[in-house]
Amino acid sequence: MSRIGKLPIKIPNKVTITIDGQKVTVKGPKGELSRVLSPEIAVEQQEDTIVVKPKTETRRARQQYGLSRTLVANMVEGVSKGYEKRLQIQGVGYRAQVQGKNLILNVGYSKPVEMPPPEGIQVAVENNTNVIVTGINKELVGNTAARIRAVRPPEVYKGKGIRYAGEMIKLKAGKSGKK
Repeated sequence: MSRIGKLPIKIPNKVTITIDGQKVTVKGPKGELSRVLSPEIAVEQQEDTIVVKPKTETRRARQQYGLSRTLVANMVEGVSKGYEKRLQIQGVGYRAQVQGKNLILNVGYSKPVEMPPPEGIQVAVENNTNVIVTGINKELVGNTAARIRAVRPPEVYKGKGIRYAGEMIKLKAGKSGKK
């Protein structure tokens, strides 16, 4: 049995959950999310908690058990608190700005890179070098942040590029000069 799957999910105030067969819909102050879970998984609401259980003891049911519980817990946290990823841009002349809803990145290419965010994701820029990606869907926030980082990943010799806030890049020494 999954250790994560056994834990019940606490439902905060102002969050309502609707279970319709395998479809779980979560509504909260920040928005609404829904997801269809695997048919091997049973979801039950008991007072102010949600319990996820496998229907059978097959290998696939055990694989989906902890995953399904985590997905539902992420939906509950997303509609109540929301998610945020921060990125830092380092490099001379590298900067970002928001134009309308689109993120414009000037990161050493001949033309600026324009990135429209997906539906339900907000992008903000602080001090021209800090990008903040926020939303209620954890998967979409992380995916959007990864796509922004992939425009110019940090290089290992000077450390220039886009990195997650707090990410440490181990710098290489580079060439030694001729003696």
